[in-house]
Amino acid sequence: MLKIYFKSNCATCQTTLKLLKQNTKEKIELFEYLVTVPTQKDIRDVLKMLGLKAEQIVRKKEHLYKEKYEGKKISNAEWIKILSENPILIERPILIKDGKAIIGRPMERVLDILK
Repeated sequence: MLKIYFKSNCATCQTTLKLLKQNTKEKIELFEYLVTVPTQKDIRDVLKMLGLKAEQIVRKKEHLYKEKYEGKKISNAEWIKILSENPILIERPILIKDGKAIIGRPMERVLDILK
């Protein structure tokens, strides 16, 4: 099964879902992370699968980031807490399959999760 950290009105998420449906018959679980907010543990688990630090999955173009966090020295643990409290800052889409995860940007990476 594929799991996607998904935002329903995000064009990239919509394109990702369409691309996956065209290229796999595998069941796809949409995790609307702005509706069901991921816990700090969820975020740590995803980061481990991605092999990244929390700041590496922060959407730095978001107004909230620029307003509150840009230029500040923030630890990984603090970022995880911030991302759990402000999931809009989490990069999307994140695709998870078989204990591995990727960020679906650029779009060409999306099909890598199927290999």
